[in-house]
Amino acid sequence: MRGGAPVLLWRAALVATLLCGVGLLPWLSRTDPALTVLKARSAERAPTPEVLDAIRAQLGLDAGPSRLLGDWFGGLLHGDAGRSWISGAEVTPSVLQALGVSLLLMGGSLAVAVLTAGVVCARTLRLGAGHRTPRIAVGRGTRRFAVGRRLDGRRSAGTGSALLSTLPDFLTASVLAAVVGVQLGWLPALGWYGPQWMVLPALSLGLPAGALLGRMLDDLLPGAFAEQWALAAAARGVPGRSIARQALRRCVPGLLPNFGLFVVGLTGGAVAVEQVFDIPGLGRLTLQAAVAQDLPVLQAGTLALVLLAAVAGGLTRLTARLLIGPALRDGALSSLHRPTPSRPTTLPLLYGGLLLAVVALGLARDPLRLDTTARLQSPSWAHPFGTDGLGRDVLARVGHGALSTLALALAVSAAALVLGVLLGLLPRFSGPLVDTVNAVPPVLAALLVTGVAGSGPSTPALAVTAVAWAPLAAHTSALLQQERATTHLTATRGLGAGPFQLLRRELLPAVLPPVVRHALLRLPGVALALAALGFLGLGAQPPSPEWGLLLSENQPYAERAPWAVLAPATALALLGAVAVTGGGGVRWPGLRHVRRRGADGIETAPRRGVRAEDRESAGVDLVSVGTREAGLTGSADTAAEPARKRDA
Repeated sequence: MRGGAPVLLWRAALVATLLCGVGLLPWLSRTDPALTVLKARSAERAPTPEVLDAIRAQLGLDAGPSRLLGDWFGGLLHGDAGRSWISGAEVTPSVLQALGVSLLLMGGSLAVAVLTAGVVCARTLRLGAGHRTPRIAVGRGTRRFAVGRRLDGRRSAGTGSALLSTLPDFLTASVLAAVVGVQLGWLPALGWYGPQWMVLPALSLGLPAGALLGRMLDDLLPGAFAEQWALAAAARGVPGRSIARQALRRCVPGLLPNFGLFVVGLTGGAVAVEQVFDIPGLGRLTLQAAVAQDLPVLQAGTLALVLLAAVAGGLTRLTARLLIGPALRDGALSSLHRPTPSRPTTLPLLYGGLLLAVVALGLARDPLRLDTTARLQSPSWAHPFGTDGLGRDVLARVGHGALSTLALALAVSAAALVLGVLLGLLPRFSGPLVDTVNAVPPVLAALLVTGVAGSGPSTPALAVTAVAWAPLAAHTSALLQQERATTHLTATRGLGAGPFQLLRRELLPAVLPPVVRHALLRLPGVALALAALGFLGLGAQPPSPEWGLLLSENQPYAERAPWAVLAPATALALLGAVAVTGGGGVRWPGLRHVRRRGADGIETAPRRGVRAEDRESAGVDLVSVGTREAGLTGSADTAAEPARKRDA
């Protein structure tokens, strides 16, 4: 698949398969579509055979699913998406109206996400902008730039961003609606009537997404500031703000695929937030159509999400080409992912110890004991985390729910990581697949998996795995594309390295660690998605003490008894803090940062698969390449002149 035509055919086949799967959902779920439509229209009406036969004749169900799919595809050619099976109204106007609402909400959420990401990585940008090369040595025909320690030894983005990125959006929406909208009355909490009604939903969606994007960007920035063009620019006296802007330009292309995934996710995956704030968006419309098996609305909503995913993916790829296209074509990049020393930190042990203490204390209590006289009691010595709406001890339920929640979440995250990396190594195959899978909301994916595999304890795991690999595959493909265009890879290939050696010694050591850290960032979200699907009846059922189920059960009492919601939310946040702080030290096995000093006291580059001296002998002038990449004029000798004067 090297040409554009095969990729387009592959993308069209995937979209057609998805739409056919959605169209066959009523039959895959092994339910009578006529009975489901009758319950959605009038729950009081008796489902007699005569009534069901009349509905089948009205909707054309007697002709079978193949005829329905053919008629629907034929209507699309004339711009007609059919009529709703429930309301009888035309589908196209309602879907377009819901899409407009979702796009407006998505725009506000992206603005919040971009601002949040800027706040998360502000410290790294400030350090990089103030970074100056302390000394430059020129001798024996080689030029080596000393790498400053301010960014190498810095700590990653704060724990607050880790906690923020792990918060479930519906919990954030519930807290903002109850506190800011109801108690304080600063902003409206329900409805969709103007710009003021968009603020709280945009904050609920944008804050976690921005925190996640900010941490991914913060992971790339130190490598950009340590590149030769940045060091040469600093030695030449280029303002720090200009270097910071170029560093952002250098790092953003690696995140653009995930940014495109966020665009679609904030549109079709904002179901919970739209439910909390009563927003008539596309995600909520699609979910309601899926539950009621309103096939025309469900297919039209899914098609709108697929088209949005295709447009977002195309725009992100075009933007990446505009930002670093010439460097990708000429192979004039340097790797952003070099082994750097990391300061030992006790934060993972601290957060992990707190989480283990909570679990251990909870396991010593009975999670199913009911006490109707102790309903919604505040925290006390008898109940450190309070009680829920049935008088059950919240600490006991959090402790007992940790075992199943964490074990299943780790298994699903590991499977998604393996799938994401393997498929990300085949970008032409996985690119259209990522766009198509990302267009499916998780709840709809769960319904499709349930229809094929049936309902059971494994259904949530299969459904979440089916969509959780897509962001990791997009991240892998983006980093792999840039890594293949690096100068050191060109030199290594020129020294006779084969494809397997390049993959094992150069590509995987650079790509896999940041993708693993990305997977760890998403671990709490995976745990929440698993339990939330169980609450929807697609897996574990009450009285199971899964953490997401605890959040859903206690959400109606968030205003009266906030401790019942904050306890499982805090457990999820601690899980995220452990994953993020512990993932900061993820490195490729055997890849060490070697501090070697020459006679002049200047540190040389870290050791990779091929020695730095061998790359220099292959004729790769990293400084001149980096200077051209930054858009600077003059030679490396000119860039080094200010430092020579300072040394003199």
